Amino acid sequence: MTTRTSSRRDQLLETAAELFYRNGCHTTGIDRLLAEAGVAKMTLYKHFKSKENLVLAVAARLNDQLREEFEAVVEQRKLSPREQLLTLVDLLEEWCQREDFCGCPMINLAVQYPDPDHPIHQAAAQHKRFRIDYITEVARRAGAPDPEALATELVLMLEGAVVMVQTTRDCGLVQHARAGMAKLVELALDQ
Repeated sequence: MTTRTSSRRDQLLETAAELFYRNGCHTTGIDRLLAEAGVAKMTLYKHFKSKENLVLAVAARLNDQLREEFEAVVEQRKLSPREQLLTLVDLLEEWCQREDFCGCPMINLAVQYPDPDHPIHQAAAQHKRFRIDYITEVARRAGAPDPEALATELVLMLEGAVVMVQTTRDCGLVQHARAGMAKLVELALDQ
């Protein structure tokens, strides 16, 4: 019984994540979500008290998935910390070439819930802070004199590239981000 309930919850979360990413949270109706997930309304409200609670659970799930993907790209290759800083853009390049690319789901959530005190906006912000913290640690291992500044600059380039690619659909912009990031790393580490 627990497995069945859990699988319905997981199916609902997975479907919600896909629909919210592709169409937005506010434009995805409950009826469509339930139909595509193949669950009853009672199942939704058994696991989540409201649609907003479902969006918050999706944000937490996405945060975990994106964090794992991000770490895997950096750590799966046996690279030096310096090389790891430059491979960050590889994730973006692979990601933006996917047919279903609709930008960063966390940026999308922050835009849809613009109040900085809203829990969903806070979940998106937490993910962005994770990126800076994670890259700061890589920059520290690479020997950057100011690892937090380098990490913040690299994240700003990555995030800017995500928004530009999402808006223009020009994946070639990733190469410009790559070149800029390489210059930043070189300036920071070769002092």
